[in-house]
Amino acid sequence: MGQLLLLFGLGLLAGFINIMAGGGSTLTLPALILLGLDSATANGTNRLAIFIQNIFAISSFRKRNVHQFRESFKLALWTLPGAIIGAVFAVHISDIWFQRILGLVIIGVVISLFIPVTGSGSHTDVHTTVTRRWPVYMALFGVGFYGGFVQAGVGFLIMAALYHLLKIDLVRVNMHKVFIVFVYMFPTLLIFIVTHHVHYLYGLALAAGNATGAWWSAKIQVRGGETVVRWALALALLLMAAKMLGVLEWIF
Repeated sequence: MGQLLLLFGLGLLAGFINIMAGGGSTLTLPALILLGLDSATANGTNRLAIFIQNIFAISSFRKRNVHQFRESFKLALWTLPGAIIGAVFAVHISDIWFQRILGLVIIGVVISLFIPVTGSGSHTDVHTTVTRRWPVYMALFGVGFYGGFVQAGVGFLIMAALYHLLKIDLVRVNMHKVFIVFVYMFPTLLIFIVTHHVHYLYGLALAAGNATGAWWSAKIQVRGGETVVRWALALALLLMAAKMLGVLEWIF
């Protein structure tokens, strides 16, 4: 029971972070591994939670009349080939290499938290029509591969691609992001289910937290307190990265 409550609490925080920005999986993936799951099963279990999380996030955005389902679906389609290829890689990679890659990803996410966004607030156009689509599509293919393979921190990549290439406001960036992840998560989750790499009890406990956090994050779109959250999150992620990379063993 204690493990399920822990996963619910982590899911609550992760779901909130995922919808507000991204990187929630850098909390939940290492936690699932530390609870005894192998890397592939932790990856698949986390995807079950994210899939359910994004259903609630999409519903919350829709309730606030923030949605462009046709446009979101078009963008999501470009992530599917890469996501499927990435998921196939993920179920065959060894535990040690997945943990090393995850540790490096976590460090990269921490660094990205403290890189200022230039021109923030200037992208206010709510329309997604652009004249140059191919850079967006190619970026989404790459994002799909990464999301299918690791998932952790993919929200930052999607936000960067949509914000800088489509030139749309951040609320709509997040709206598209959750729909894109929802679409490509379906086939990748199936790959993990078919290969028996999902722990359903842990996944549903995590999903309950993720869904709750996602609903409120989409509704509130928190503006304040980001500095404290970033520093606290960065410390937690660095400790987990050190664990994944074996740095703590080297020191102690």
